[in-house]
Amino acid sequence: MYIQNLHAFIIAITILTLTPGLDTALVIRNTSRGGVTDGSITSFGICCGLFIHATFSAIGISAILAQSASLFHTIKMLGAVYLIWLGISSIKSLLKNEQSIQITGATLQKCQPLRSAREGFLSNVLNPKTAVFYLAFLPQFMSPDHSPLIQSWMMAGIHFTIAMFWQCSLSVLLNSAKKLLKNQKFTKWMEGITGVILLGLGTKLFFDR
Repeated sequence: MYIQNLHAFIIAITILTLTPGLDTALVIRNTSRGGVTDGSITSFGICCGLFIHATFSAIGISAILAQSASLFHTIKMLGAVYLIWLGISSIKSLLKNEQSIQITGATLQKCQPLRSAREGFLSNVLNPKTAVFYLAFLPQFMSPDHSPLIQSWMMAGIHFTIAMFWQCSLSVLLNSAKKLLKNQKFTKWMEGITGVILLGLGTKLFFDR
């Protein structure tokens, strides 16, 4: 299928991916919690959510969200509450003694793949701003001669590839800092800081109009 201005799309979506935000904070938090596996699975969950937004954009669901104030508000609140819950759970975990294992010489919590994938997927899917962004962004690169759904999935696939590479690289980079990860105070500090960031993002989304 044909994507108009493909090079421009790749440049724009790469810049978007490299911009620090919720996805980066969540991958960093989960990497500090369970290592590269945890961070990578979280990234996979996040990136899978992109196809949901691409589908909604193609069939017009995102347009309804953008035009219906009450529905948009409801979805927005659900997403914000979930982000706040992630932040609170991250901070609360610092006060608990959870099962841990030795990974690359650092003491990390045991990775739970389903939890990591669920956290990444839901944090992306429940973010209405991503839906609205896809609605406004993807059509600029679509050809009217081809299926909007297929083209949306293709662009989501490109975004998926770029985001997975970037987020997994961040996870590996963080996990490679073995001396820091061996430091219990640092890992607690990292998870605490990212928990606060998630709380901040969720709160901002909750009160943003």
